[in-house]
Amino acid sequence: MLLLYATRDGHSRRIALRIADRLAESGIGASPRDLAAAPLAPAELAAAPLVALVAAVRYGRHLPEAEGFLATHRSELARAPLVLVSVSLTARKLGKDTAEGNPYLRKLIARHRLKPALAAAVAGRLDYPRYRWLDRQIIRLIMKLTGGPTDPRGSFEFTAWEAVDAIAARIAELMRQAEA
Repeated sequence: MLLLYATRDGHSRRIALRIADRLAESGIGASPRDLAAAPLAPAELAAAPLVALVAAVRYGRHLPEAEGFLATHRSELARAPLVLVSVSLTARKLGKDTAEGNPYLRKLIARHRLKPALAAAVAGRLDYPRYRWLDRQIIRLIMKLTGGPTDPRGSFEFTAWEAVDAIAARIAELMRQAEA
């Protein structure tokens, strides 16, 4: 299977690695690949029985490499089961942590006319010290408006790792079905 990710600060990569670890425990090999690092060969995509994409949201949109991948390979992605995992701070809130309740994930699916076998929203990490000054100020304003933490020295982990493990278990089920 293909396990791809799009990240800016590395957290989507951590989530993809956690999924890969859980899949390995189920006997399924998946090496997470950064969409920004190298283009995907069409033959790799065609040979994949399942494609999983872990994509970060930044300022209300999924990262350009995730958007570009979905736009470029829409027809190929219709052939095999597709798993979408959207990583955002919005998903830290109850109700926004589901595919139905997360506006960014709903819009991504609609924009690319996708029919994922599984779509999930996972909360990310807020790490103010790692951000550039302007990003830190913009994110602090967003957090103030949405009731989140605003301490510019703070680092806040919102990811529900048990939910990531459940996503990995569901991917393992989908892989078994795809291989059957």
